[in-house]
Amino acid sequence: MDDYLRVGVIANTHGLKGEVKVFPTTDDVSRFEYLKQVYVDTGKGYEELVCTGCKYFKNLVILKFKGVNDINEVEKYKGKDLYVTRENAVPLEEGEFFITDLIDLKVIDEENKEIGILYDVMQTGANDVYVIKLTDSGKEILLPVIDECILDINPDEGFVKVHILEGLMD
Repeated sequence: MDDYLRVGVIANTHGLKGEVKVFPTTDDVSRFEYLKQVYVDTGKGYEELVCTGCKYFKNLVILKFKGVNDINEVEKYKGKDLYVTRENAVPLEEGEFFITDLIDLKVIDEENKEIGILYDVMQTGANDVYVIKLTDSGKEILLPVIDECILDINPDEGFVKVHILEGLMD
């Protein structure tokens, strides 16, 4: 399981005083208001930045960092992912999971036979959809995350137990 969870992507600079525009990738956009620090993936590691200001502009979050007071100091962060540590993540409700904890889980059917690997999670308006890469053919199937299809999710033991609705494997 990853120690860092992505909460946004720095889309651009904002103004001349070192603020950045962040495209949020979290379900809870208001979380930025109480973030103390974030981490930027520099490609060579994670750099910690202390948040000192937050405001909203259209669908973006404007963040200000401690000690960063000039546009030239934040140019290097454009296009970089913003992360929080798992300890600073939004608490999950019972039965909720971080997507990063689901990717690459083994997918088994009701008889505990492996049918594939959970490859991706698509977030739709109504419910999430799991993208399963089948072990035998390499094909992908889409499985809606509904009670009729998803019987058990157990990241600790590394599997998702599913019921494949008729016609989904065709």
